[in-house]
Amino acid sequence: MHQTIKLALLQLPAVAHGQDAWPAAQDAIDSAASQGANLVVLPELFRTSYFCQTMDTENFRLAEEIGADTCSKLQQTAARLNIVIVGSIFERAMAGLYYNTAVIFDGSAGLVGTYRKTHIPDDPGYYEKFYFTPGDLGYRLFETSIGSFGVLICWDQWS
Repeated sequence: MHQTIKLALLQLPAVAHGQDAWPAAQDAIDSAASQGANLVVLPELFRTSYFCQTMDTENFRLAEEIGADTCSKLQQTAARLNIVIVGSIFERAMAGLYYNTAVIFDGSAGLVGTYRKTHIPDDPGYYEKFYFTPGDLGYRLFETSIGSFGVLICWDQWS
C-alpha cells in the first residue's frame, strides 16, 4: 500500500548568469522534507538562470549527462531524506544531441526514470529549439515508493 503524498513544488530565487542555484535548491529541498514533504518537484532547468533567451553556443557547456553532477546530488539528497525528487537537467545525450530532461529519484531506489520535454517552443525570448531536441521517450508513468505518477515539462501540458 502506498503512503500519503505530501507534495512540495519549489520556487527558487533567480541566479545571475553563470551562477549555480544548487545551494538554494538544496536548502529548499531540506526545508520541504523537514516539513513532511515526501515528493519534491524542482523548477525546470533549476541549476542556472533561463539561458534560452538568447542563442549562444557557450550555453552548451551547461549540459550534462544523466548521472553527472546534478543527478548525483539529487540522488544523494533523495536517499539521505528518503523522499522522491523530480529534478531537471539540460541533458547531453551525445555530441550534438541535447534534451530538456526531467529526472526522477526515489530515496529507496535511486533513479527511477527520465522524461524528455516533447514540445519545444521557439519564440522571441524562448529559443529552446536552438538548444533542445524534442523528447523521444514518450509519456510515461514512474513507479516510486509513494505511488505512480507522470511528469510533463512546461509546454507539454498543452498536448
